[in-house]
Amino acid sequence: MIATALSQLNALTDPQKAIEALAYHKTERPYLGLKVPQIEELTDAWRAELTLDDRIQLAADLWDSNIHDARIAASKLLTQARIKPDDAAWDLICQWVPQFDAWAIADTASVAAQKRITADPTRIETVETWITSENMWTRRAALVATLPFTKQNFPKPFELDIRDRVLGWASVYIDDKDWFIQKAVAWWLRDLSKHDPARTADFLNEHGERMKTFARKEAAQYLG
Repeated sequence: MIATALSQLNALTDPQKAIEALAYHKTERPYLGLKVPQIEELTDAWRAELTLDDRIQLAADLWDSNIHDARIAASKLLTQARIKPDDAAWDLICQWVPQFDAWAIADTASVAAQKRITADPTRIETVETWITSENMWTRRAALVATLPFTKQNFPKPFELDIRDRVLGWASVYIDDKDWFIQKAVAWWLRDLSKHDPARTADFLNEHGERMKTFARKEAAQYLG
């Protein structure tokens, strides 16, 4: 499976785009220069053709290739609302998290994680272990992976509990001045403000002065 999949990815290589991708992402690994829709067309086909066990194995092998586009494909292959059973998919994503080293791969895999956490919110316990990682991308993933819990207009009690827990993480994160961490906090708060402006305003009133100016402005973008 992996040989065929890599052959299909390599067939779409754009050498100039590959050079540009390396310069943009600034992480040393092979790049093929594929566009996301090209990758999604392949992963949609693989998902339709393969059993769940084969999809998980292919995702693992694509990731292990260390090719940028293949790691994006691995994440896309597991970005699916309904996977039953999904323990193996979740375990694989969790194996990837400590390896995050660039924003596109980290965020794409975090979207796959979103689906699995939404399917089983008790997985927030695992996500909480990410927040103390020495790897900035792993810490950031804790916020990106929990973004779905910002979006309910009428959240259930457990969803409110998760909101408050993640806001607790964010209150610690804002002392980290790394742009990507500040951006993730702002992103989480901005999305939350559309559905829970009171919680967002309370957070900013208490902690906003410690945020970088751009992050504070972005977080408050939709507040009156």
